[in-house]
Amino acid sequence: MAALDSFSGKTLMITGGTGSFGTAVLRHFLDSGIQEIRIFSRDEKKQDDMRHQLQSRHPGFAEKVKFYIGDVRDMNSLQDAVWGVDYIFHAAALKQVPSCEFFPMEGVRTNVEGTDNVLRAAVAAGVQKIVCLSTDKAAYPINAMGISKAMMEKVVAANARTAAGKTTICCTRYGNVMCSRGSVIPLFLEQIKAGKPITVTNPDMTRFLMNLDEAVELVMYAFAHGEPGDLFIQKSDASSIGDLAKAVQKLFGDTGTRVIGTRHGEKMFETLMTNEECARSQDMGQYFRIAADGRDLNYDKFFVDGDAGRASSHAQKAAQECGGVTPSDGAYTSHNTRRLSVEETVEKILTAEYVRKALKERG
Repeated sequence: MAALDSFSGKTLMITGGTGSFGTAVLRHFLDSGIQEIRIFSRDEKKQDDMRHQLQSRHPGFAEKVKFYIGDVRDMNSLQDAVWGVDYIFHAAALKQVPSCEFFPMEGVRTNVEGTDNVLRAAVAAGVQKIVCLSTDKAAYPINAMGISKAMMEKVVAANARTAAGKTTICCTRYGNVMCSRGSVIPLFLEQIKAGKPITVTNPDMTRFLMNLDEAVELVMYAFAHGEPGDLFIQKSDASSIGDLAKAVQKLFGDTGTRVIGTRHGEKMFETLMTNEECARSQDMGQYFRIAADGRDLNYDKFFVDGDAGRASSHAQKAAQECGGVTPSDGAYTSHNTRRLSVEETVEKILTAEYVRKALKERG
């Protein structure tokens, strides 16, 4: 990972660091030249579990990792943790769609206000660079979780403008990370292990698929190339939920499938880039970069000059370059990206360490 050298002798803080993403970052960083990794989270049990795992499995590197109990909702706990930090990966969030549907203000307090707290505390402490993690549910959001993450992205952009020249703040947006906390593959495996049919909301529903290592690589790419307010997106394949279920059963056994219907706030497909974003995106190879909107609050200009870059013909042309979408649909979605077959989905989920470990344990 080319950007890893940039962390030599530096201190990195990961908010929500005991989650799947933080664990994957540790796997990449522990034996590097990084000076210190600070795990900031509110769950002392998870921190204690992580601490003991590090001491058991990586005794030579465990001292690099320091643990800070706190909550992104609490500015005081953040201010204590960020001093002396060079870089931050902001992963703390409420991510469960149904939970946020029933408790939307909890999503606001963590995902919106919490992000603002992290960024303000970091800028005040002189942190050099921050990469914030968002989700495809923030594009054309229909549920409370997606709306809160869309607002988070706006908070990132606003803070990036005011912090420019002091702290570089950018953002990543990605689809479903396989086998992360609360994701569907671990649920499927538990159901198969119990001999029960796996439950599928809607077999025609589609989702982008990426593994945890790809999530870390996207954040690292944003870290290396991000300018204030940039949003980075990985070009991703997708699978239908029905094909994903078949792929899991091919590996672990067929216990049958039961269709239970769409849950609260779920979409039939997800969007990684909106039509408007496609029109101003930059193709970086494996990734897309969406630069910050540089316009200001001088509204008089908009009555005289529009933004030619957002004309529909330009948007459609740019969208076609975003992954083969049709001119009538300028967004980059899990319905119009490359769709994996069942066999290809098997290959994809085998890239997840969780799945490989489960297969090994199964014998």
